[in-house]
Amino acid sequence: MKNDFNNRKWLVVFGAVLIQLCIGAVYTWSLFNEPLVSKFGWKRSGVVFTFSITIAVFSLFTIVGGRLLSKLKVRWVASLGAVFLGIGLMLSSTASSLTELYLYYGLIGGIGIGISYVCPLSTCIKWFPDKKGFITGIIVGAFGLGSLIFKSVAQYFITTRGVSEAFFFLGIIYMVLSLFGSQFLQVPDGSTLQTTSSSGKVIEFNTGELLHHPTFYLLWIIFLFGCVSGLKIIGLAKDIGIELVKLTPETAANTVSVIAIFNACGRLFWGALSDRIGRIRTVRYMFVITAIAMIIKSFVALNFTVFFITTAMIALCFGGFLAVFPTITADFFGMKNLAVNYGLMFQANGMAAIIGPIVAASMSFKASFILAAFLSILALIITLFIKKPVHI
Repeated sequence: MKNDFNNRKWLVVFGAVLIQLCIGAVYTWSLFNEPLVSKFGWKRSGVVFTFSITIAVFSLFTIVGGRLLSKLKVRWVASLGAVFLGIGLMLSSTASSLTELYLYYGLIGGIGIGISYVCPLSTCIKWFPDKKGFITGIIVGAFGLGSLIFKSVAQYFITTRGVSEAFFFLGIIYMVLSLFGSQFLQVPDGSTLQTTSSSGKVIEFNTGELLHHPTFYLLWIIFLFGCVSGLKIIGLAKDIGIELVKLTPETAANTVSVIAIFNACGRLFWGALSDRIGRIRTVRYMFVITAIAMIIKSFVALNFTVFFITTAMIALCFGGFLAVFPTITADFFGMKNLAVNYGLMFQANGMAAIIGPIVAASMSFKASFILAAFLSILALIITLFIKKPVHI
């Protein structure tokens, strides 16, 4: 019986990881910026904004995904997300204007990612209640690793087929693999997981209670500040390397791999560490490292080595934020409504996707680094006032 349970839960993890790899390929977006600008003559800022729209829509539809999970089987919700993602990318291959690209890749593709994202996360946590940080690190780590796995695939199709056809082939690949992975998802039989306080009292916040508790907003704000730095670097990594470090486009493209590796490692490392030393303490360490990296980028002359090391530091911590905040949400507000509650918390990531590139476009890269460092220090201070909530 125990062996059967173990086999089933690792099959669930396999399917979850496969889905996360596919939807995580969204972080390869910086590879598409230059080819799209070259082919259509669009402004770089307009092309980069596609990534912002995608992340914002993705974040918003995690709430929809959470709602659907309360009504439908998880494999059906995940399959629906896979179809939206595939269709969005395939339609993107026909886009001849930025508006169409925003609609197809940003809106439809973003819907698919958002609906899919909460399915592996909320499901796997229920199979590993005693190792929430560890398993969350694996699942969201796969999301971060997606850009590394599919970087070469995307570059191959862009080079051999052109940027538009690349969208079509990638859409087919992501949809087929995600649909396959979705069929492995299921919740444990008779799952009745509960979160309890140190006094043994059950902690379960519904959506209304969550939105009326000040702790939620403090957590939301620091999550926003943590994501701003990471998403700005991810969305513009190649461009920063070319402009500030004078790297060739080919060398600058390697930052996608650096980000993917450290993003994925950060999710597993920080997630597992948070099981040992506590969630908020872990978050503090990540803000310290992010602030240091941004200060170095702001005031130290960037060469190849400094650029890649500081980018790796930021990616490591960004991955950590996305691994630790789901477990913070579960620990602070309960397991029963985790899918919806974390969907609301995750809106900070969507807001960061809009704010980060807009800020970067409105000021120099150096100035935006200084701002990111300031926000990290401010978030570090806010963590000193965060306590585990009680019902009010």
